[in-house]
Amino acid sequence: MLKPIAMSAADIDETDIAAVVEVLRSGRLALGPKAEEFEHLMADYIGVRHAVAVNSGTAALHLILCALGIGPGDEVLVPSFTFVASVNAILYVGATPVFVDIEPETYTMDPGDLEHKITPKTKAVMAVDVFGHPIEWEDVLTIVERHGMVVIDDSAEALGAEYRGEKIGRFGTAAVFAFYPNKQITTGEGGIVVTNDDDLARVARSLRNQGRDAEHAWLQHERLGYNYRLNEMSAALGVSQLRKIDRMLSRRNHVAKMYTQRLSLLDLVQPPVVKPHVTMSWFVYVVTLADGLDRNALIHALERRGIPARGYFSPIHLQPFIRERFGTQPGMLPVTESVAKRTLALAFHNRITEAQVDQVVTGLEEAVRRSNAA
Repeated sequence: MLKPIAMSAADIDETDIAAVVEVLRSGRLALGPKAEEFEHLMADYIGVRHAVAVNSGTAALHLILCALGIGPGDEVLVPSFTFVASVNAILYVGATPVFVDIEPETYTMDPGDLEHKITPKTKAVMAVDVFGHPIEWEDVLTIVERHGMVVIDDSAEALGAEYRGEKIGRFGTAAVFAFYPNKQITTGEGGIVVTNDDDLARVARSLRNQGRDAEHAWLQHERLGYNYRLNEMSAALGVSQLRKIDRMLSRRNHVAKMYTQRLSLLDLVQPPVVKPHVTMSWFVYVVTLADGLDRNALIHALERRGIPARGYFSPIHLQPFIRERFGTQPGMLPVTESVAKRTLALAFHNRITEAQVDQVVTGLEEAVRRSNAA
């Protein structure tokens, strides 16, 4: 009998559990050495000078925007095909998101539409390496430099990805990674800022800790700050997970290859496209359905077989609170809106088996056949 299939799952083993238990037994649960160790390991892994651990990827984005002084009156270019945190962080600082369309195959930001959306108010680009596929960094950086803007890399889904042989996280002014349980590695909840900008790192460290500066007394607050610290248990889990990241990424790549090989024989379903000059870090496995297929009907058909699937993403510019606030409307981003209606995330995690991949693909094939015949 086949095991139930989980949509996603963290890859936790006994070494991870032991690392967390060690912290619990130490009695040092916050502001301790494990967070610092995690930061040093992450900075070394990415190849940057600074890493600032925080309690979520959203917090990391917020701190970068604050540290850069972006606020009311400023526009930030951002894709609509992303997780809502990319846009929420812009709203937190009072800036205005300006939505950019995406490339139809990789779902990443379209550099041509990006340049078209620049105005005198544009101060930054919030780039998103969606699903673990890097954006076209050469094109985006050329545009950014030509217009004198900064670029923030929302690489929350892309830990371990590379663009032309260079690790994601080194591009732009600063980048973030996130460690929710469905990510490549997990800290339970957590995120991190990575940067080579000394001043940005210093301010981010202060902002995450209620505005304290390291050189001043504990109750001396130099600026308005936040409680965005990462606790020691989460950091210990992060240290343990990061030491195994190559194995974890290899396993995820293997699962993705199994899916792609099997789906290549299935009509009306397009496997993910990976450009030859990038190394994908598989966060999720998202296929694109042909026009005319009823995605919701497919999801329900798979659910009846015990196979989870979901749509991925719903465009941010069409979310009710965004439409009410900014007057955004359907038709503004044609590629985003088309892709968003046709993308389907399949069950994906490190420990999914070959038999489960076969079960998912067989179920999808049958559901597509029935839908197409209806």
